[in-house]
Amino acid sequence: MSPLKAPSLPQLRRYAIARSLFKATSLPRAIARLGFVQADPMRAPARAQDMILAQRVKDYRAGELERRYPRLPIEEAFFINYGFLPRETLALLHPRGPACAWRAWDAKTHARAQEVLAFVHQHGPTRPKDVQAHFDHGRIKRWGADLNASTHLLEGLHYRGLLRVARRESGTRVYQAIECPQPDENPTENNESRLARAGQLLDMVVHLYAPLPAVSLGYLCRLLRDGVPHLAAEVRQVQEHAKSRYAHAEVDGLQWFWPQGEKPAAARYQVDDRLRFLTPFDPVVWDRRRFQLFWGWEYKMESYVPAHKRRMGHYAMPMLWGEQILGWANLKVVDGRLQHELGFVGSRPRGSAFQIALDEALKQMQEFLELSRPVSERRQ
Repeated sequence: MSPLKAPSLPQLRRYAIARSLFKATSLPRAIARLGFVQADPMRAPARAQDMILAQRVKDYRAGELERRYPRLPIEEAFFINYGFLPRETLALLHPRGPACAWRAWDAKTHARAQEVLAFVHQHGPTRPKDVQAHFDHGRIKRWGADLNASTHLLEGLHYRGLLRVARRESGTRVYQAIECPQPDENPTENNESRLARAGQLLDMVVHLYAPLPAVSLGYLCRLLRDGVPHLAAEVRQVQEHAKSRYAHAEVDGLQWFWPQGEKPAAARYQVDDRLRFLTPFDPVVWDRRRFQLFWGWEYKMESYVPAHKRRMGHYAMPMLWGEQILGWANLKVVDGRLQHELGFVGSRPRGSAFQIALDEALKQMQEFLELSRPVSERRQ
Protein backbone atom coordinates (compact mmCIF):
# COMPACT_ATOMS: atom_id res chain seq x y z
CA MET A 1 0.00 0.00 0.00
CA SER A 2 1.32 3.41 -0.91
CA PRO A 3 2.27 5.57 2.11
CA LEU A 4 -0.05 8.26 0.70
CA LYS A 5 -2.99 5.88 1.14
CA ALA A 6 -2.01 4.69 4.60
CA PRO A 7 -4.65 5.47 7.25
CA SER A 8 -3.79 7.58 10.27
CA LEU A 9 -3.74 6.12 13.79
CA PRO A 10 -7.07 7.83 14.70
CA GLN A 11 -8.60 6.32 11.55
CA LEU A 12 -7.35 2.86 12.55
CA ARG A 13 -8.84 3.36 16.02
CA ARG A 14 -12.21 4.43 14.61
CA TYR A 15 -12.15 1.48 12.19
CA ALA A 16 -11.35 -0.96 15.02
CA ILE A 17 -14.27 0.23 17.13
CA ALA A 18 -16.84 0.53 14.34
CA ARG A 19 -16.16 -2.84 12.71
CA SER A 20 -16.26 -4.72 16.02
CA LEU A 21 -19.17 -2.92 17.68
CA PHE A 22 -21.52 -3.46 14.77
CA LYS A 23 -25.25 -2.77 14.89
CA ALA A 24 -27.00 -5.08 17.35
CA THR A 25 -28.36 -8.20 15.70
CA SER A 26 -29.59 -11.69 16.66
CA LEU A 27 -27.48 -14.04 18.79
CA PRO A 28 -26.69 -16.54 15.99
CA ARG A 29 -25.77 -13.73 13.59
CA ALA A 30 -23.55 -12.00 16.13
CA ILE A 31 -21.58 -15.20 16.84
CA ALA A 32 -21.25 -15.91 13.13
CA ARG A 33 -20.05 -12.37 12.47
CA LEU A 34 -17.50 -12.42 15.29
CA GLY A 35 -16.39 -15.96 14.48
CA PHE A 36 -15.28 -16.62 18.06
CA VAL A 37 -16.44 -15.44 21.50
CA GLN A 38 -13.90 -15.89 24.27
CA ALA A 39 -15.26 -17.34 27.51
CA ASP A 40 -14.27 -16.75 31.12
CA PRO A 41 -15.93 -18.22 34.23
CA MET A 42 -15.57 -15.10 36.39
CA ARG A 43 -18.76 -13.11 37.02
CA ALA A 44 -17.95 -9.44 37.48
CA PRO A 45 -20.83 -8.70 37.27
CA ALA A 46 -21.47 -11.30 34.51
CA ARG A 47 -19.36 -13.73 32.50
CA ALA A 48 -17.16 -12.30 29.76
CA GLN A 49 -18.97 -14.13 26.95
CA ASP A 50 -22.28 -12.59 28.06
CA MET A 51 -20.83 -9.09 28.28
CA ILE A 52 -19.20 -9.42 24.86
CA LEU A 53 -22.50 -10.48 23.32
CA ALA A 54 -24.52 -7.85 25.20
CA GLN A 55 -22.71 -5.18 23.16
CA ARG A 56 -23.69 -6.84 19.87
CA VAL A 57 -27.02 -8.67 20.39
CA LYS A 58 -30.34 -6.86 20.63
CA ASP A 59 -32.04 -7.14 24.05
CA TYR A 60 -29.46 -9.67 25.26
CA ARG A 61 -29.67 -10.85 28.87
CA ALA A 62 -27.01 -12.38 31.11
CA GLY A 63 -26.97 -16.17 30.82
CA GLU A 64 -28.80 -16.22 27.49
CA LEU A 65 -25.94 -17.97 25.71
CA GLU A 66 -25.95 -20.79 28.24
CA ARG A 67 -29.75 -21.14 28.07
CA ARG A 68 -29.90 -21.20 24.27
CA TYR A 69 -26.67 -23.08 23.59
CA PRO A 70 -28.24 -26.57 23.11
CA ARG A 71 -30.46 -25.19 20.32
CA LEU A 72 -27.81 -23.14 18.51
CA PRO A 73 -25.40 -24.37 15.79
CA ILE A 74 -22.38 -23.50 17.94
CA GLU A 75 -19.78 -25.37 19.98
CA GLU A 76 -17.59 -24.75 22.99
CA ALA A 77 -14.00 -25.39 22.00
CA PHE A 78 -10.41 -24.30 22.41
CA PHE A 79 -9.34 -22.07 19.53
CA ILE A 80 -6.71 -19.45 20.41
CA ASN A 81 -8.41 -19.43 23.83
CA TYR A 82 -11.44 -21.25 25.15
CA GLY A 83 -14.79 -20.02 23.93
CA PHE A 84 -17.71 -20.41 21.54
CA LEU A 85 -17.61 -20.68 17.76
CA PRO A 86 -19.80 -21.78 14.83
CA ARG A 87 -20.07 -25.55 14.59
CA GLU A 88 -18.62 -25.70 11.08
CA THR A 89 -15.33 -24.29 12.40
CA LEU A 90 -14.67 -27.55 14.27
CA ALA A 91 -13.81 -29.21 10.97
CA LEU A 92 -10.90 -26.77 10.68
CA LEU A 93 -9.63 -27.50 14.21
CA HIS A 94 -9.75 -31.29 14.07
CA PRO A 95 -8.21 -33.80 14.01
CA ARG A 96 -5.64 -32.44 16.45
CA GLY A 97 -3.78 -35.75 16.53
CA PRO A 98 -2.84 -38.02 19.45
CA ALA A 99 0.31 -36.09 20.34
CA CYS A 100 -1.54 -32.82 20.91
CA ALA A 101 -3.83 -33.40 23.86
CA TRP A 102 -2.31 -36.61 25.13
CA ARG A 103 1.42 -35.79 25.00
CA ALA A 104 1.41 -34.93 28.72
CA TRP A 105 -0.47 -38.12 29.63
CA ASP A 106 1.46 -41.16 30.76
CA ALA A 107 0.18 -44.69 30.06
CA LYS A 108 -1.87 -44.75 33.28
CA THR A 109 -3.61 -41.45 32.50
CA HIS A 110 -4.18 -42.53 28.91
CA ALA A 111 -5.88 -45.72 30.14
CA ARG A 112 -8.03 -43.71 32.53
CA ALA A 113 -9.09 -41.45 29.68
CA GLN A 114 -10.21 -44.47 27.67
CA GLU A 115 -12.26 -45.68 30.63
CA VAL A 116 -13.86 -42.24 31.03
CA LEU A 117 -14.69 -42.12 27.33
CA ALA A 118 -16.37 -45.54 27.53
CA PHE A 119 -18.31 -44.40 30.61
CA VAL A 120 -19.63 -41.27 28.84
CA HIS A 121 -20.68 -43.38 25.82
CA GLN A 122 -22.66 -45.66 28.15
CA HIS A 123 -23.89 -43.07 30.66
CA GLY A 124 -24.99 -40.33 28.25
CA PRO A 125 -24.71 -36.63 29.18
CA THR A 126 -22.09 -36.56 31.93
CA ARG A 127 -20.92 -34.02 34.49
CA PRO A 128 -17.44 -34.08 36.08
CA LYS A 129 -18.97 -35.10 39.42
CA ASP A 130 -20.55 -38.17 37.74
CA VAL A 131 -17.12 -39.32 36.58
CA GLN A 132 -15.54 -38.54 39.94
CA ALA A 133 -18.22 -40.49 41.81
CA HIS A 134 -17.82 -43.52 39.54
CA PHE A 135 -14.03 -43.66 39.34
CA ASP A 136 -12.80 -41.67 42.38
CA HIS A 137 -9.83 -40.30 40.43
CA GLY A 138 -8.87 -37.88 43.17
CA ARG A 139 -6.97 -34.68 42.43
CA ILE A 140 -3.82 -33.77 40.51
CA LYS A 141 -1.40 -30.86 40.34
CA ARG A 142 -1.78 -29.02 37.05
CA TRP A 143 -0.70 -25.50 36.00
CA GLY A 144 0.22 -24.76 39.60
CA ALA A 145 -3.25 -25.61 40.91
CA ASP A 146 -4.96 -28.51 42.66
CA LEU A 147 -7.30 -29.86 39.96
CA ASN A 148 -10.03 -32.48 39.92
CA ALA A 149 -8.54 -35.36 37.91
CA SER A 150 -11.89 -36.26 36.37
CA THR A 151 -12.29 -32.69 35.10
CA HIS A 152 -8.79 -32.87 33.61
CA LEU A 153 -9.60 -36.08 31.74
CA LEU A 154 -12.91 -34.77 30.42
CA GLU A 155 -11.29 -31.54 29.23
CA GLY A 156 -8.54 -33.50 27.50
CA LEU A 157 -11.05 -35.71 25.70
CA HIS A 158 -13.03 -32.62 24.71
CA TYR A 159 -9.91 -30.90 23.34
CA ARG A 160 -9.09 -34.11 21.47
CA GLY A 161 -12.48 -34.03 19.71
CA LEU A 162 -13.88 -37.16 21.37
CA LEU A 163 -16.38 -35.31 23.56
CA ARG A 164 -18.45 -32.16 23.11
CA VAL A 165 -20.21 -29.88 25.58
CA ALA A 166 -23.92 -30.67 25.29
CA ARG A 167 -25.05 -27.95 27.70
CA ARG A 168 -24.17 -26.29 30.99
CA GLU A 169 -25.88 -26.58 34.35
CA SER A 170 -25.23 -23.51 36.54
CA GLY A 171 -22.05 -22.94 34.60
CA THR A 172 -20.79 -26.54 34.83
CA ARG A 173 -20.13 -28.32 31.54
CA VAL A 174 -22.20 -31.40 30.73
CA TYR A 175 -20.30 -33.59 28.26
CA GLN A 176 -21.59 -35.86 25.54
CA ALA A 177 -19.73 -38.46 23.49
CA ILE A 178 -19.24 -37.79 19.80
CA GLU A 179 -20.42 -40.91 18.01
CA CYS A 180 -18.27 -40.40 14.91
CA PRO A 181 -15.17 -38.52 16.10
CA GLN A 182 -12.60 -37.18 13.71
CA PRO A 183 -9.81 -39.68 12.91
CA ASP A 184 -6.41 -39.05 14.48
CA GLU A 185 -4.88 -38.42 11.10
CA ASN A 186 -6.12 -37.99 7.57
CA PRO A 187 -3.57 -39.70 5.32
CA THR A 188 -5.28 -38.38 2.19
CA GLU A 189 -4.98 -34.72 3.22
CA ASN A 190 -2.20 -33.07 1.23
CA ASN A 191 -0.03 -30.12 2.18
CA GLU A 192 -2.12 -27.72 0.13
CA SER A 193 -5.27 -28.68 2.03
CA ARG A 194 -3.52 -28.31 5.41
CA LEU A 195 -2.20 -24.92 4.36
CA ALA A 196 -5.70 -23.84 3.33
CA ARG A 197 -7.06 -24.86 6.74
CA ALA A 198 -4.35 -22.92 8.53
CA GLY A 199 -5.08 -19.91 6.34
CA GLN A 200 -8.81 -20.03 7.10
CA LEU A 201 -8.13 -20.18 10.84
CA LEU A 202 -5.72 -17.26 10.76
CA ASP A 203 -8.21 -15.32 8.64
CA MET A 204 -10.74 -15.79 11.45
CA VAL A 205 -8.26 -14.39 13.97
CA VAL A 206 -7.43 -11.37 11.81
CA HIS A 207 -11.12 -10.74 11.11
CA LEU A 208 -11.90 -10.75 14.84
CA TYR A 209 -9.07 -8.52 16.08
CA ALA A 210 -8.19 -6.28 13.10
CA PRO A 211 -6.50 -3.93 12.64
CA LEU A 212 -3.42 -5.58 14.15
CA PRO A 213 0.12 -4.28 14.66
CA ALA A 214 2.65 -6.78 13.31
CA VAL A 215 3.81 -7.76 16.82
CA SER A 216 0.23 -8.54 17.85
CA LEU A 217 -0.31 -10.60 14.71
CA GLY A 218 2.79 -12.61 15.61
CA TYR A 219 1.50 -13.19 19.14
CA LEU A 220 -1.87 -14.37 17.85
CA CYS A 221 -0.12 -16.73 15.45
CA ARG A 222 1.66 -18.29 18.44
CA LEU A 223 -1.68 -18.73 20.22
CA LEU A 224 -3.14 -20.30 17.11
CA ARG A 225 -0.25 -22.76 16.88
CA ASP A 226 -1.05 -23.79 20.47
CA GLY A 227 -4.69 -24.33 19.45
CA VAL A 228 -3.84 -26.38 16.36
CA PRO A 229 -0.34 -27.73 17.02
CA HIS A 230 -0.75 -30.25 14.21
CA LEU A 231 -0.91 -27.27 11.82
CA ALA A 232 1.89 -25.29 13.46
CA ALA A 233 4.16 -25.43 10.40
CA GLU A 234 1.33 -24.36 8.12
CA VAL A 235 0.33 -21.46 10.40
CA ARG A 236 3.94 -20.29 10.38
CA GLN A 237 3.99 -20.48 6.59
CA VAL A 238 0.80 -18.40 6.29
CA GLN A 239 2.25 -15.87 8.72
CA GLU A 240 5.38 -15.53 6.60
CA HIS A 241 3.19 -14.50 3.66
CA ALA A 242 0.98 -12.12 5.68
CA LYS A 243 1.79 -9.15 3.45
CA SER A 244 0.40 -10.91 0.40
CA ARG A 245 -2.63 -12.28 2.24
CA TYR A 246 -3.79 -9.20 4.19
CA ALA A 247 -4.05 -5.49 3.52
CA HIS A 248 -1.31 -3.64 5.35
CA ALA A 249 0.36 -0.28 5.81
CA GLU A 250 3.00 1.41 7.89
CA VAL A 251 1.48 3.89 10.34
CA ASP A 252 3.67 5.94 12.68
CA GLY A 253 6.57 3.58 12.10
CA LEU A 254 4.62 0.35 12.74
CA GLN A 255 3.29 -2.22 10.30
CA TRP A 256 -0.47 -2.88 10.59
CA PHE A 257 -2.61 -5.65 9.07
CA TRP A 258 -6.34 -6.05 8.35
CA PRO A 259 -8.57 -8.11 6.01
CA GLN A 260 -8.31 -7.56 2.26
CA GLY A 261 -11.04 -5.37 0.82
CA GLU A 262 -11.58 -3.29 3.95
CA LYS A 263 -10.56 0.38 3.96
CA PRO A 264 -9.91 1.74 7.46
CA ALA A 265 -10.11 5.36 6.28
CA ALA A 266 -13.54 4.89 4.69
CA ALA A 267 -16.31 7.20 5.88
CA ARG A 268 -18.56 4.21 6.58
CA TYR A 269 -16.66 3.48 9.79
CA GLN A 270 -18.44 5.81 12.20
CA VAL A 271 -18.54 5.60 15.98
CA ASP A 272 -21.59 6.56 18.02
CA ASP A 273 -21.50 8.54 21.27
CA ARG A 274 -22.66 5.73 23.57
CA LEU A 275 -20.76 4.85 26.71
CA ARG A 276 -19.89 1.17 27.01
CA PHE A 277 -18.37 -0.98 29.75
CA LEU A 278 -16.15 -3.50 27.96
CA THR A 279 -15.00 -6.77 29.47
CA PRO A 280 -11.20 -7.27 29.41
CA PHE A 281 -11.78 -9.99 26.78
CA ASP A 282 -13.80 -7.84 24.37
CA PRO A 283 -12.21 -7.75 20.87
CA VAL A 284 -11.97 -3.94 21.04
CA VAL A 285 -9.61 -4.03 24.03
CA TRP A 286 -8.23 -7.59 23.98
CA ASP A 287 -4.91 -6.59 22.40
CA ARG A 288 -3.12 -4.65 25.15
CA ARG A 289 -0.38 -3.47 22.78
CA ARG A 290 -2.94 -1.96 20.44
CA PHE A 291 -4.84 -0.54 23.42
CA GLN A 292 -1.81 1.50 24.47
CA LEU A 293 -1.20 2.70 20.91
CA PHE A 294 -4.82 3.80 20.50
CA TRP A 295 -5.47 5.35 23.89
CA GLY A 296 -2.05 6.23 25.27
CA TRP A 297 -2.21 4.39 28.60
CA GLU A 298 -1.53 0.89 29.88
CA TYR A 299 -4.49 -1.27 30.83
CA LYS A 300 -4.09 -4.46 32.83
CA MET A 301 -6.55 -6.97 34.16
CA GLU A 302 -5.78 -7.24 37.87
CA SER A 303 -8.09 -10.06 39.00
CA TYR A 304 -5.13 -12.26 39.93
CA VAL A 305 -3.04 -9.45 41.41
CA PRO A 306 -2.98 -9.23 45.24
CA ALA A 307 -5.59 -6.72 46.37
CA HIS A 308 -3.06 -4.33 47.91
CA LYS A 309 -1.19 -4.08 44.60
CA ARG A 310 -4.19 -3.31 42.40
CA ARG A 311 -4.28 0.08 40.74
CA MET A 312 -7.65 -0.20 38.98
CA GLY A 313 -9.56 -2.87 40.85
CA HIS A 314 -10.49 -6.56 40.81
CA TYR A 315 -12.20 -6.57 37.40
CA ALA A 316 -11.77 -3.10 35.96
CA MET A 317 -13.59 -2.79 32.65
CA PRO A 318 -12.42 -0.21 30.10
CA MET A 319 -15.00 2.55 29.76
CA LEU A 320 -15.43 3.47 26.09
CA TRP A 321 -17.19 6.76 25.37
CA GLY A 322 -17.39 7.45 21.66
CA GLU A 323 -13.84 6.88 20.41
CA GLN A 324 -12.11 7.46 23.72
CA ILE A 325 -11.41 5.11 26.61
CA LEU A 326 -11.16 7.63 29.40
CA GLY A 327 -10.97 5.24 32.32
CA TRP A 328 -12.45 2.10 33.80
CA ALA A 329 -15.36 0.84 35.87
CA ASN A 330 -15.67 -1.83 38.54
CA LEU A 331 -19.23 -3.14 38.65
CA LYS A 332 -20.74 -5.56 41.12
CA VAL A 333 -24.15 -6.60 42.38
CA VAL A 334 -24.71 -6.24 46.13
CA ASP A 335 -28.10 -7.14 47.63
CA GLY A 336 -29.72 -6.97 44.22
CA ARG A 337 -28.32 -3.52 43.49
CA LEU A 338 -25.71 -2.64 40.88
CA GLN A 339 -22.78 -0.79 42.41
CA HIS A 340 -20.23 1.03 40.28
CA GLU A 341 -16.88 2.54 41.02
CA LEU A 342 -15.22 4.61 38.30
CA GLY A 343 -11.59 5.46 37.68
CA PHE A 344 -10.22 7.96 35.18
CA VAL A 345 -6.88 8.34 33.43
CA GLY A 346 -7.27 12.10 33.68
CA SER A 347 -10.02 14.07 35.31
CA ARG A 348 -13.66 13.05 35.22
CA PRO A 349 -15.44 14.75 32.27
CA ARG A 350 -17.41 17.83 33.25
CA GLY A 351 -20.82 18.75 31.94
CA SER A 352 -24.02 16.83 31.43
CA ALA A 353 -23.09 14.83 28.30
CA PHE A 354 -20.93 12.33 30.15
CA GLN A 355 -23.40 11.92 33.01
CA ILE A 356 -26.27 11.30 30.58
CA ALA A 357 -24.18 8.69 28.70
CA LEU A 358 -23.14 7.06 32.00
CA ASP A 359 -26.69 6.89 33.29
CA GLU A 360 -27.85 5.25 30.06
CA ALA A 361 -25.01 2.70 30.18
CA LEU A 362 -25.84 1.81 33.79
CA LYS A 363 -29.51 1.47 32.91
CA GLN A 364 -28.63 -0.91 30.08
CA MET A 365 -26.38 -2.90 32.43
CA GLN A 366 -29.25 -3.23 34.89
CA GLU A 367 -31.53 -4.50 32.14
CA PHE A 368 -28.84 -6.93 30.98
CA LEU A 369 -28.48 -8.25 34.55
CA GLU A 370 -32.27 -8.12 35.08
CA LEU A 371 -32.00 -6.00 38.22
CA SER A 372 -34.75 -3.75 39.51
CA ARG A 373 -33.18 -1.85 42.42
CA PRO A 374 -31.57 1.58 41.81
CA VAL A 375 -27.88 1.90 40.95
CA SER A 376 -25.48 3.12 43.61
CA GLU A 377 -22.09 4.74 43.03
CA ARG A 378 -19.01 4.32 45.18
CA ARG A 379 -16.53 7.15 44.73
CA GLN A 380 -12.82 6.36 44.61
